[in-house]
Amino acid sequence: MIEMMDIEIDNAIAFQMSGKITESDMSLVLNAAKEKIQRHGSIVLLEKIDSFKGVELAALIEEFKYLFDVGIANIDKVAILTDKKWIENIVNIEDKIFRNIDMQCFTLDQQPQAIEFLKSADLSYS
Repeated sequence: MIEMMDIEIDNAIAFQMSGKITESDMSLVLNAAKEKIQRHGSIVLLEKIDSFKGVELAALIEEFKYLFDVGIANIDKVAILTDKKWIENIVNIEDKIFRNIDMQCFTLDQQPQAIEFLKSADLSYS
């Protein structure tokens, strides 16, 4: 399940994940991303991961279609809030692979720091 969050950054997509991610969950996030990219040119992401029980195949297909159509060049920063070490390890690897995107993990209680990290992507928020 995905719940959208408002973190008061105009070009941010912020959401909280728990359980299994469905196709409709993925569509919700990706449609919001497309809309913000059209309006702002680039986006920042905040992902709060309380629990994670996998992703439906249909959700993965939605994500691949999005990546094929839109790509990732318009993502400036990603902040992940989690208490799962294995997710942090994956993020560290992705940060090395996707060099144009600044990715950082934060603990669940560090949401204010994660938001400040994302705000620093846009000088108008400094």
